[in-house]
Amino acid sequence: MPTRRYSGLIMDFAGVLTSNLVQVYDYFELVEGLKQFTVLRGWADPRGKDLYRRLELGEISQEQWNDEFGALIGVPADNLMGRLLEDLTPARSVLRAVKDARAAGVRTAVLSNSLGRHPHDPYAAYDLEAHFDVVVLSDEVGLRKPDPRIFQLTADRLGLSTAECLFADDTEENLPPAEALGMGVVHAVDEQEIALRLRSLLGLGAE
Repeated sequence: MPTRRYSGLIMDFAGVLTSNLVQVYDYFELVEGLKQFTVLRGWADPRGKDLYRRLELGEISQEQWNDEFGALIGVPADNLMGRLLEDLTPARSVLRAVKDARAAGVRTAVLSNSLGRHPHDPYAAYDLEAHFDVVVLSDEVGLRKPDPRIFQLTADRLGLSTAECLFADDTEENLPPAEALGMGVVHAVDEQEIALRLRSLLGLGAE
């Protein structure tokens, strides 16, 4: 049994509740005839970082992001986010662990740096509002990870202290601010490992 009891579980969306983003980007690059790591290089470019930051804060629309990021990596802008995430699929083992946690009385939340919802809505197929107690999207609250305020906001909406919450994210830089607030943290890399880790930390049985 775990030595620490958590009453809340906060999950990142893309790359945690879904398939690995690097593999998703690899598929996009294959379909588009691009060199491997084109997307990640664009993301790491200062211009790409600023575009993601502004999209996540709701300062620009997804369509504006499509135009500018498409120009940055040299692809057509038309529904770029939809094309980029075409191979995104549910991480079913992780989602089952979350479902079991909620059934066991753990309050659950999604905390996502938003990718926008129009024209492509990456969240639509997951019906997050029905399967989680709280959904926090960065563009709707004007805050983004790793800002500590968005972790505090999510815990507040769960009705819990930060020390009662466990947080999982595939982006390592998002973990220290959550941990500094007293949250337990899980660096989410592999779907099966994440599911097993969550079950262990939350005292859940095997699938």
